[in-house]
Amino acid sequence: MTDVDVDLFVIGGGSGGVRAARIAATHGARVAIAEEHRWGGTCVIRGCVPKKLLVYASEFAHAFDDARGFGWEVGPVRHDWAALIAAKDREIARLSGLYQGNLERHGVVRHDGRATLVDAHTVAIGGARVRAGHILIATGGRPVRPRIPGAELFITSDEAFHLPTLPARIAIVGGGYIGVEFAHIFRGLGAEVTLIHRRDRVLAGFDDDLRDAVEAGLARAGVVVRAGGEPRAVRRAADGAIVLELDGAEVVADVAMAATGRAPHTAGLGLEAAGVAVDARGAIAVDAWSQTSAPSVYAVGDVTGRVALTPVAIREGHAFADTVFGGKAIKIDHELIATAVFAQPAAAAVGLSEAAAIARGHDVQIYATKFRPMKHTMTGRGDQVFLKLVVDRVTGVVLGVHMVAAEAPEIIQAVAIAVTMGATKDDFDRTFAVHPTAAEELVLLR
Repeated sequence: MTDVDVDLFVIGGGSGGVRAARIAATHGARVAIAEEHRWGGTCVIRGCVPKKLLVYASEFAHAFDDARGFGWEVGPVRHDWAALIAAKDREIARLSGLYQGNLERHGVVRHDGRATLVDAHTVAIGGARVRAGHILIATGGRPVRPRIPGAELFITSDEAFHLPTLPARIAIVGGGYIGVEFAHIFRGLGAEVTLIHRRDRVLAGFDDDLRDAVEAGLARAGVVVRAGGEPRAVRRAADGAIVLELDGAEVVADVAMAATGRAPHTAGLGLEAAGVAVDARGAIAVDAWSQTSAPSVYAVGDVTGRVALTPVAIREGHAFADTVFGGKAIKIDHELIATAVFAQPAAAAVGLSEAAAIARGHDVQIYATKFRPMKHTMTGRGDQVFLKLVVDRVTGVVLGVHMVAAEAPEIIQAVAIAVTMGATKDDFDRTFAVHPTAAEELVLLR
């Protein structure tokens, strides 16, 4: 098209949108991008990054206790919640500034404000209209609350990062990544935590043995887990406490947090006007090239409902820019994606669970172990390492690796390379161990 102001207009200044904008600009495209909140998106502002900082903070409670097992005399300690949040905010502001600076260095025009679609080639922002050859939607997701009476009393993960004080008691509803991670965070910092979820175990979709290991970790941390139910209503008591009404029981807390998932952030974007179709969940429907039902409009990241992980959004955004502006047609394979849950100890996995492998028709052979890590032979802490390999009995190919350990996310990142390359159990077996480590069990399992 010749009657355009820019070649690409990106809606959403998170990881996926920013990567797409930068790469498209390096290919010579004229690019503009809009963000209605803060630059950096869910991951940087209200997701992965601040959460990991809070995980680090909460782990010090264990570290002080562990130190005594190695001869350290640790005196009284006290945590300052306000100081933690202030330090976190400074780091988030720094990262947000880096996102803006990177865009400027690549010649991308930034718009601070909400952008909506007028048609498949036109974006409205701040009273102005911009014509674009292509539009990329990368608006991410938003937290959801249960649809029950009193739901407005819930905070979500967005607000959890900005609480003025650490609650003495918190009830968290949801047994996924967010619920499990925040249960450990608040418990490690000293709160009484109740985790409520409707399934029989936390972390649906993960390998069942890994789920059992994570639940054992929650119990050791002192988190009260109420499985197989969910609140029917929430109300505020006369003394100001929050009361969650379950079937035949009540949970009383100072703060109630909904960690029941996130929904694609598509409301009010003007998708209908542009002819962009969404699915039943409100996610933008895309093909393997991230193209929507409107040929000039693409979408990447959480807003598509494919895989809600930051590295996936980044890869999708990069592939879009290379395909449309770089002359390199690239499809993203969503089959093998390593992932981690920053529980304490952490859980991480890549590939198929045992149940998923069987469902796909594999004749599986399982190699698994559970042991106390060397560090805790001195500390007395009850944490255990869990490690499991799911192997195709016929071909020997390692279909999945599942691990619970303090170092699990770092280990899985490296193991994912081998699994992605199609490594076999024989490949693992002929690899020398690094001793003494927890990871050496990967190549010692028999």
